Amino acid sequence: MKNNNFVYKKYGNSKKVLIILPGWGNTRETFNYYINNLKNKFTIYIFDYPGFGKSVFPNYALTIDDYAKYIKNFIKKNNINNPYILCHSFGCRIAILLLGKYRLLIDRLIIIGGAGIRRKSIKRKINTYRYKILKKLKIFIRKEKRKEYLSNLIKKYGSLDYQELNDLQRITFKNIINNDLRKYIKYIYSPTILIWGEKDLSTPLKDGKYMNRRIKDSALITLKKGTHFVYLEYPFYILNIINNFFI
Repeated sequence: MKNNNFVYKKYGNSKKVLIILPGWGNTRETFNYYINNLKNKFTIYIFDYPGFGKSVFPNYALTIDDYAKYIKNFIKKNNINNPYILCHSFGCRIAILLLGKYRLLIDRLIIIGGAGIRRKSIKRKINTYRYKILKKLKIFIRKEKRKEYLSNLIKKYGSLDYQELNDLQRITFKNIINNDLRKYIKYIYSPTILIWGEKDLSTPLKDGKYMNRRIKDSALITLKKGTHFVYLEYPFYILNIINNFFI
């Protein structure tokens, strides 16, 4: 099913609705284990974001608000009341806006390795400054060599996610990661479980601890040796958490 460049899939036919918000670049296939084990208990909606899976990226850059408003309107259009939300990484940014900014009423929330807190380390600031300076120096490069020069800069200073995107997606990516959502986290009032990998380098454990302090009705579960993709590393354990929390 398509709507505004989002492709979504529906599983199950229960009165209880579970909305899964994947991470950046992930598709619904990465949650197949959970879908197959939960579709008899919930009606599940899961999305491919624009540019990933089967969703086409539009001819303009997006903001995190664009993603959140789409999900909000989708919930309203489909008359979904008090859903459960399971989100990972980038999907947490959407959930933070849905609950903290737009005050969407949901039953319960599970956040896995959630993004949304923007911290600029000294190293990152230096690399950003170097990249901007070197990018400006392209005017001194021969025109036929400029594309190669800029491509090499991106390879050196850009993340793997960033390197794989087209120009509009890169603007979108920067719009998203430069947006610090901390001011909305304290307005999340739904019961929340935070699941974090101890060795998560993308969204460090200190982010989970911060969210745990700011979300009043929340608990933090830390998984030793877990990385940013704990939901793939500990599927059986996390499925048990879902089954016991989403009741």
